[in-house]
Amino acid sequence: MKIYDNREAAMKRKVLTAMCIGAVLAVSGCSGTADTAEDITAVTETADEETEEGSAAEENGAESNGNVLVAYFSWADNAILDDDVDAVSSPSVIPPGNVQQLAGWVQEETGGDLFSIRVTDPYPSDWDECLDRANQERGEDARPELEERVENLDDYDTVFLGYPNWWYGVPMPLLTFLEENDLSGKEVYLFCSHGTGGLANSVEIITEVAPDAVISDNIFDCYEEDASSSQEDIQNWVAENCKEPKKAAEDGDDTVRAAFWNF
Repeated sequence: MKIYDNREAAMKRKVLTAMCIGAVLAVSGCSGTADTAEDITAVTETADEETEEGSAAEENGAESNGNVLVAYFSWADNAILDDDVDAVSSPSVIPPGNVQQLAGWVQEETGGDLFSIRVTDPYPSDWDECLDRANQERGEDARPELEERVENLDDYDTVFLGYPNWWYGVPMPLLTFLEENDLSGKEVYLFCSHGTGGLANSVEIITEVAPDAVISDNIFDCYEEDASSSQEDIQNWVAENCKEPKKAAEDGDDTVRAAFWNF
């Protein structure tokens, strides 16, 4: 998320005010001095209000970052930590989790909007207990209930979708997400954190549930123990699909950014 700089706000205010004053003077022509002064005061106040509103929107994350959605399922976002959770045997449940961290780096590189896939009934923070429940859900072909859906899904034409490998497939909440949020026609890029099983059957499962999504075969995956040191690798993977660096996104030019994405 962009950190709004007060100096940047002041500069925007000055530029906007100057442009407004110039427009007033051009239109006013030979009108009275008092009327012109009142007009200038009015547009200056309007410019200040618009700048302040804009900065507040950025600070609150209200401004959309364009056509990229970064959705992910992470155990760390879906478990209530026990007081005695073992950081050695269950490291990925302690924030930031493996997939959560990868998703943050994808968001940083794309300027897209983050969406955490969260269940209404959290998983155990003990790894063995979590695996038992995940295996039960897999056996029942369950669709765990989610906290929320993506708002304004039609605004996105590119989706980065992150997940861990659970039982040689995907967490069942990921399938709930795919069935509740239609990705038909959207470019989808997958990234995965896993153990020795690699991607296993996860890509096939996702493709079966979202047959009309345009799922790229350019997939990023890493071993779970390597996730915390994979920032450069995953951001290079994102950059491979982008003709132009993220500067356009940082400048807030959605039109330029969308034109340069090579999806």
